[in-house]
Parts: sequence; structure tokens; C-alpha cells
Amino acid sequence: MGDIRPEDLEKQRDGRNIDTRLGTLSGEGAQQRVKALEEAHPSREPLRTRPSDSGVSAESPSYYGQPVLKEPVWIWSIPLYFYVGGVAGAASVLGAAADAVGGKRLEGLGRRCRWVGTVGDVVSSGLLIYDLGRPERFLNMLRVFRPTSPMSVGSWVLVGSGAMNTASLLFAGRRGWLGRAGEGAAIGAGLLGLPLAGYTAVLLANTAVPLWQATRKSLPLLFMSSAVAGAGSLMELLPHFRRDEKVLHLFSSVGKVGELMAGVAVQHDASRLEVLERPLKQGPSGTLWKAAKVCTAASLVLGLWPGRTRWMKVAGALLSTAGALATRFAVFRAGKVSAGDPQATFQPQREGMGAAEVTGHTHASDGKPLKFPLPVLREEPRAPQTASPLAPRDEAEQASTVAPPLL
Repeated sequence: MGDIRPEDLEKQRDGRNIDTRLGTLSGEGAQQRVKALEEAHPSREPLRTRPSDSGVSAESPSYYGQPVLKEPVWIWSIPLYFYVGGVAGAASVLGAAADAVGGKRLEGLGRRCRWVGTVGDVVSSGLLIYDLGRPERFLNMLRVFRPTSPMSVGSWVLVGSGAMNTASLLFAGRRGWLGRAGEGAAIGAGLLGLPLAGYTAVLLANTAVPLWQATRKSLPLLFMSSAVAGAGSLMELLPHFRRDEKVLHLFSSVGKVGELMAGVAVQHDASRLEVLERPLKQGPSGTLWKAAKVCTAASLVLGLWPGRTRWMKVAGALLSTAGALATRFAVFRAGKVSAGDPQATFQPQREGMGAAEVTGHTHASDGKPLKFPLPVLREEPRAPQTASPLAPRDEAEQASTVAPPLL
């Protein structure tokens, strides 16, 4: 077969060039359409120098300065889903608590919370489908239920929460068994709202991204408290009765305090190594992280200000919403930066963090205990060898004297 000319290739709209003489597009994967590949996974600049000269220091050698991990290919819809799903889960929890504690007095608040939860569940599903590319892929995630997979559990929690919130809106308040079923669905939505508000942080921590893995203990607390603050602030922007204002104000204030404290815990977990904390201090992700803390703190101050007016309430709710959104995008962007930094992968492993810390792996394969930080193995420089014209003859004579006779 001769050379393949570019004009002989089959041109596809999504950028794939397939020679029909060598292969065909068939199967489920062939139906994928790449709209904006650069948005999800931007290409890297090619090396202009030798790998050994590409920013590798003698003290911290790495894989030629190249990333070990691939950056997550998620697009902007995923961190937005983190926010919307968290708000929906926290609103469902608040609605169930209002029905259980407040009774008829907070019946209106509970119904509005279920509306927010239902709309949030629907929008969350749409954001996931947009990232996946096709609706049937979301349905394929529901073919099995795997308790060890945060993604599988989260998919079922999202579907169950949406079903429970919808059933509670349709049947709660009616007479007979339909009304009791609606009340039970409201309680079920509140129970499912707890994992919905924070399972996305568990999903991030279950990856190999260094920053997300290092903050696996505090990141779920940050997402759940931020979801509480975001849900309470969003409810404050909606029309409500005066008797509901104290409940919403207390709910959102507790969430803001928890968000600030959890943010400090996340920063502390990441500060064990400077290379892990760097994305939270520098670049766009660091700016978003600082802006999130400033917005949340300012919202808390406005919420606790004595004699606050209407504009202060609205400004505080908007600042809290902006802080919750910025928190998700900051963690998302910082994780992508951490995955692209090879030192963020190698240094925690040498210090005994990562898998060694999670699994308690303290002994090597030969049974000897591991000592952290692990030493860096370096190749000893070899002495230059000079070629001798007599070397081939000497080697041939040595081989003839050592080799056994052929039978």
C-alpha cells in the first residue's frame, strides 16, 4: 500500500481523519461528536529543548518535567453542577426539617424548599447530560449500583432526590394515603439531600489528583457547609413570610460560619506541602479561592450587622451565593492545576502521603519497613571509555576460549 495522501482521508466534522482502507467508524464510541476539544483538554506546547533541560531540578527530579496525570476533562458545567446539586440537597434537608419541626406554621417554607430542590435536581441532571454529551449516557450510569463508587452512588442519589421532591410536590397536603405518601416522600427527599449536598467532594477526593486527594477529609465539609450557605441565601432572595425569615437567616449563617471554618481546614490540609497549596495561592484558582472567602466573610458580616436594612439583606445573600459559586470553581481549577504539576504528584509520594497514607502501606515488597521521605535513586555517572583497535580481537579470542565446543 502506498503513502496515504491527506486528500484521501475521510474528513469528519468533529476533526477525526479516518482512512476507510485501514479502519471504519462503528460501535457506540463512533457516534461521539467532539465540539470543542480544546475547551475540555487544551493541547500542550511541544518541548523546544532536550527533556533533561526542561525545568528539572537536581533536588526534585521528575518525569522530565512533564505531567504524570491527565487533567480532568470536565468543562464548566461540572463545577456549576457542584453548586446547583449542593443547593438542591441542602434545600431538601431544610424543607424536611421545616415540616417535621414547624408543622403548619412553616408549611409554606417547606413547600418552597421542595420547589427549589426539585428545580435544582432537574437542572443538575441537565448539566451532567451536557457534560456527558448524550442523554443515554446518563441512563447508562444507572444500569448498576456500586456502593464503592461515589459516581454510581451519586447518580442514584440525584435521581432518587428528584423523584422524592417531585412526589412531595404533587401529593403532600392531600387527604388520604396520597397525602401520607407525599409527606413520606418529603422526608425521603430530606434524607437524600444530605449526601447530595456533599457527595461531589467525595467524588473529587476519590481521584488521583494530588490536591483533591490531600484534602479528602475536609473537602466534603466545605462542600456541605457551602451548600447550606448557598441554599439559605437563595431562599432569602425569594419571597417569604416574616416568620420564615429567622429560620432562613439562622440556616444561612450557620452555613457561612461552617464554610469559613472548613475553608481553613482545607487550606491546612493542603499546606502540608508547598507544592500542593500553591494552586490555592497563585493563578486564577488562587484568585477565585481568595474571592470566595472574602465574599462569604462579607456576607456573614452583613448578616450579623445590627439593624440591617433590606439592601443589606439582599447584598449579603448575593455575596454568599457568589462565594459558594467561587468556592466550587476555585477547587475545580486548583485540581486541574495540581494534576498538571509533576512535582505535586511525586513529592507527596516521597513524603509518605497519598496511597501510602490512605492504605497504611509501611513495608516494601521485600518486607523491609519504608522510611519517609523516600530516597531519590540517581544513576551514577559512568567513566568515559576509549575505543581500542585491539579490543575486537581480544573479545573474539576471549569468546573462543570460553565458549563450549559445538556438538
